[in-house]
Amino acid sequence: MSIDPNVRAPYQSLAYGSYVEITDDTRFPAVSSTRSDFHGTNITEFPHYALLTKDLDAGIGSGNLPIASGEVEGYSSINKFGATDGDVTTGTIWDGNDGTATYPYPSNGVLSITSASNAGANVEVQGLDSNFELVTEIVAIGSAGSATFSRVFRAIMVDTNNDKDVTINQGGNIAAKIIEDQGQTLMAVYTVPAGKTAYLTHVNYSSDKSATNSAMQFRLFTRPENGTFNIKGVLGSAGGAVIDYKYNVPLKFDEKTDIKIDVVAAQQTTCTATFEIILVDNT
Repeated sequence: MSIDPNVRAPYQSLAYGSYVEITDDTRFPAVSSTRSDFHGTNITEFPHYALLTKDLDAGIGSGNLPIASGEVEGYSSINKFGATDGDVTTGTIWDGNDGTATYPYPSNGVLSITSASNAGANVEVQGLDSNFELVTEIVAIGSAGSATFSRVFRAIMVDTNNDKDVTINQGGNIAAKIIEDQGQTLMAVYTVPAGKTAYLTHVNYSSDKSATNSAMQFRLFTRPENGTFNIKGVLGSAGGAVIDYKYNVPLKFDEKTDIKIDVVAAQQTTCTATFEIILVDNT
């Protein structure tokens, strides 16, 4: 099926400026009208018009490929995935949690990056500036950056593997960590940028325990700007069972909303969490 976006119907018609014309598809043939009068017989063809809409979560397969490839103006996506740094019983699922650590959300500040190895290696840090606008900065290990960050939600080794843990400090407090030999952060933490609305479509939770009594709860928390954290979803698991949940109606979160996944486990366990978000520009 082809579409013609340049509908030239009269401006007073429904089609003008709102619809596209369906062409080259035998399932939608044009409709003809025949009229005879003293001038003769006239045949008029009326094309089929369609109103284009975008399903925010078209399911598996190629449904959201246009968003991922940047073909849908005003839409983008982000996949967040996190894991604890070893066995934990509570806290946020991120690689800075090696016991019971909830993500700290440090105050605004410039970045400094440290490690016991790979001095001078470049690290790309992604996050938000003091106005909650997207910002990316490359900072060398052992150095400080220049941009002010309010949030950090991802860091990536640029030109070499990290032989030791890398710590990203924001205003003097830890904001992210790259575990030895991982090359990238593992953070089930995100903040919606200014000027965008987030639609959370999918979550996946798991642990490395196989014992049937290793019960745990995975908890989705969000915090609006100047608000407090509220739980938006809780799913239980035991025996290392994987939880994979798709929101048929996506959860909507406004700009500057913090999103994180926490866990509470009956036994110490290494936990992972993934969530997928479609971002839509505010109009």
